[in-house]
Amino acid sequence: MLPEPRRRRLMDLISRQGYATLDELVRVLGVSESTIRRDLEALDLAGSVKRTHGGAVYAGEVRSMPAFDERTGTAVAEKRAIGQAAAERLQDGDTVLLDGGTTTLEVARSLVGRRVQVVTNSLPIAQLLASSQQTDLILIGGYIYPRTGVALGPLAIATMQSIRVRTAILGAGGIVPEGIYNSNLLLVETERQMMSCGQEVMIVADHTKFGRLALARLCGLEQVNSIVVDSGLADGDRAFLEAAGVAIHVAPVADGRNTGAFAEPARSEGAVREDGVGSAV
Repeated sequence: MLPEPRRRRLMDLISRQGYATLDELVRVLGVSESTIRRDLEALDLAGSVKRTHGGAVYAGEVRSMPAFDERTGTAVAEKRAIGQAAAERLQDGDTVLLDGGTTTLEVARSLVGRRVQVVTNSLPIAQLLASSQQTDLILIGGYIYPRTGVALGPLAIATMQSIRVRTAILGAGGIVPEGIYNSNLLLVETERQMMSCGQEVMIVADHTKFGRLALARLCGLEQVNSIVVDSGLADGDRAFLEAAGVAIHVAPVADGRNTGAFAEPARSEGAVREDGVGSAV
């Protein structure tokens, strides 16, 4: 069988089951183990599956949401790089809270197959991680905002009041010296509760979010421990992040535009430290 038809059959099996073992794929497709490994490697690089020990889990497209359709075409390489870099900062066994958004979805994509516990209010993220046998998934309920598939409002907030996580990872609609902004008032209320759940607060955002305002202010920069961003970050934006004591992690983009350097801000007595000691609301 030619590679393309074989990989389509392989993808069909994994997407229907959510997970498939190497032995199962060899048996069903009737090819060698080395051939299956090469196919899985190619599909992993394409972002369609995530290789795990002894098999692969589905990591392809999640259920379409209107707002996702509008935003997924923006800064695609940057968001994927940011997602990978943020996931790399998490340790096996960590508990992480992910809010809903196209950049946090890329973080989740990089967590497929990882031994972590994920708490989320996002249906697309939950759909992506539900078939990962290594990942513990906790889905927060509430009013489902139809454009993005995230749970918002009083029920979601009440649920999170008893939850504590190592890292709360949130996206942003705008980042300026005055703080982090988002475009939905209900979302901001829910995200404030998410921040209070986290021992550390990490913002994931591409460089296009800097210098932009949105409807509602989420928090000041002093309440953020770290930010993962691509190399398009302007010097002026870097300066106000450093002045606020935010640790900056620059994500290497696949096309090589980024060196992947890590910039650590100058510390003052009240600054938030990279190790998470400091103010995290």
